[in-house]
Amino acid sequence: VPYSWHHQSMVEKMSELSSIVKETSDNGTDLSPDDIGTIEEMPEDTILSRQTSVNLVPFIGQRFVSQDAAYEFYCSYAKQCGFSIRRHRTRGKDGVGKGITRRDFTCHRGGYPQLKPSDDGKMQRNRKSSRCGCQAYMRIVKRADFDVPEWRITGFSNVHNHELLKSHDVQLLPAYCTISADDKSRICMFAKAGMSVRQMLRLMELEKGVKLGCLPFTEIDIRNLLQSFRNVDRDNDSMDLLAMCKDKKDKDPNFKYHFEIDSHNRLECIAWSYASSIRSYELFGDSIIFDTTHRLDAYDMLLGIWVGVDNHGMNCFFGCALLRDENVQSFSWALKTFLGFMNGKAPETILTDQNMWLKEAIANEMPRTKHAFCIWHIIAKFSDWFSVLLGSEYDKWKAEFHRLYNLQTVEDFEVGWREMVDTYGLHGNKHTVSLYALRTFWALPFLRCYFFAGMTSTFQSESINAYIQRFLSAQALLDNFIEQVAAVIDTKDVAGSKQKMRRRVYKVSLKTGSPIESHAASVLTPYAFCKLQEELVMAPQYASLMVDENYFIVRHHTELDGGHKVIWMPHEEFIDCSCHQFEFSGIVCRHVLRVLSTNNCFHIPDQYLPFRWRDVGSSVSKTFQSPTSGDRAGKAQVLHSMVSTLMSESTETEERLDIACDQIAMVLSQVEDSDGIVQSFNAGNPHESIALGKLKERGQRDGFDIYRKLRCCSVPCCGQFGHDAADCPMMGADELNGDGLGLFWLKASAERLGGADQISFAL
Repeated sequence: VPYSWHHQSMVEKMSELSSIVKETSDNGTDLSPDDIGTIEEMPEDTILSRQTSVNLVPFIGQRFVSQDAAYEFYCSYAKQCGFSIRRHRTRGKDGVGKGITRRDFTCHRGGYPQLKPSDDGKMQRNRKSSRCGCQAYMRIVKRADFDVPEWRITGFSNVHNHELLKSHDVQLLPAYCTISADDKSRICMFAKAGMSVRQMLRLMELEKGVKLGCLPFTEIDIRNLLQSFRNVDRDNDSMDLLAMCKDKKDKDPNFKYHFEIDSHNRLECIAWSYASSIRSYELFGDSIIFDTTHRLDAYDMLLGIWVGVDNHGMNCFFGCALLRDENVQSFSWALKTFLGFMNGKAPETILTDQNMWLKEAIANEMPRTKHAFCIWHIIAKFSDWFSVLLGSEYDKWKAEFHRLYNLQTVEDFEVGWREMVDTYGLHGNKHTVSLYALRTFWALPFLRCYFFAGMTSTFQSESINAYIQRFLSAQALLDNFIEQVAAVIDTKDVAGSKQKMRRRVYKVSLKTGSPIESHAASVLTPYAFCKLQEELVMAPQYASLMVDENYFIVRHHTELDGGHKVIWMPHEEFIDCSCHQFEFSGIVCRHVLRVLSTNNCFHIPDQYLPFRWRDVGSSVSKTFQSPTSGDRAGKAQVLHSMVSTLMSESTETEERLDIACDQIAMVLSQVEDSDGIVQSFNAGNPHESIALGKLKERGQRDGFDIYRKLRCCSVPCCGQFGHDAADCPMMGADELNGDGLGLFWLKASAERLGGADQISFAL
């Protein structure tokens, strides 16, 4: 919406407000409920209770799309009852494994206060606490049925051991005295217009249609917010930010940043990206999200963050921007700068908020990039747009919208949309008209031919939103904000590396025994393989009907007509399905897998196992495939390369070293030859030899000196005893240096094993 419209609307409301204030001042009285017309005639229930069409009493088995939705629901229930809630225990950890799988919400008076010693050893002063051990709670557990994650209530108790507050008192609880991001932006705008705090409160009450004093924040909260804005030295902080960026650039030449200063020497806009972010974009920049829904209100600057997902399904950071103005020119500058950071490489697809200025900027700067709107941002507005309008029909309408959103074909969507508009009488609704006009930007039937790396799914969107929240701090100084972004990226990279290493080490579970499954497991990352495996498990439920030599109809066994069209040309290794799942996610669909299996095809063609979803480790292993069984020299050369890679990769971190030692010990323990390397270790002096099972413990204690201590053992490929490794004629000078000796031992060991497969697994 243009700024001029906002300005005109604000002026009209200010004029209306001024007339009300003037009338009351002329009469010598304050505002009374009767001065606000019919607003005071509303019943006691709040706007929230009018807008929701569901029973606000939680029940076992109730479902939510996210834990935030469950929190908001329970928070609304608690507010009506007269208490507030807080987040309590969790099971799992965000960003690790399956993430958080269970969450408990408790009454704000649950638990008991605990005295904590201060830094100087003295106990804190005994403040009065409201906690009294209340047992009221709600527990939700995460489930994922048919690849649709959701949260279900598994425990609920509303038994309190304290009195509940009245409706006029409960809103004063700290949990309900919050100012949303949108309200902060409006307060900032009102302050620029010169409005008083009291005028801000009255105007926002009129806008929201609530009774006097029923806003979720008070006059004191607004004054504290404005004071926090005043405490910020915007000009000096901007200069500190630029100085810090210059310092980072001096330390790391691959760090990139760009900025512009206006005529008043103020920071107009700035964007930056880290060296690791640029490397990640080279691999995973085919589909990205540009989130511009947050602001640093203290500096009145828009925050834009570029993020994506890697081959392990983990979020990765590409870049960040701060913009003074929200218009086409600012967004164009940000996009042009971002492309400059990434050497001019534009993404195939980009997801953004429903912002018309940003839409125009993307069309100008990235004309060949498919632009789509984040559906979760659109759905978040439905409550304000339709809940009051539709009343008790709101839930049914929302379910119908989700059905239309997930349809396969454009024709079905067009027919279904017209029926929905007719059924619910939404012909003249401006939001419905706008959604339909922009349907090619958000409806899946129009987007399935483009690759979005799974970022349109509810689970992935929730993960990305949680990732973005880590960067946000409205009260942070600019230089601290930049440091915070760098710290979050470093923390995520470390956690991500650990998780990827664990996934590579532990074998995936095969469910079908199909050669297609085992082949895919050796190529794809565990994340991508699990997606493919889900399709493979469902494939037997479909019937494959041959229409002609290369044309098949695939339908579910319960369906008598319809189905998906699959074209399979085995000689060209070309395959295509009308569901377009491969184009959309990069994962072959169940219809294609059914056709392959019924036509005796035992592996998926390489072009349908995209490098984007492949495991780097498996690619390395494929590069190091063993030569033929009779080529002993070739095996030795392959083994030399593999062991070198193993050493360079495993010595980067202590955890990698631990994993490598464990796996090598497992490989050596499998040798059954009496002349094998394990026995050779003990051939010289059994009491002085080092057991490979204790390699990790010695490595932690002695560091890399463990490889030097191996010189006291006999060389396994020498075949002669009575001399130490240091005097062995089989070893050259280069192999006696530190880690080189470890390489020699591994090469000799692997040669006894007769192949590269086991070391490939360790890699």
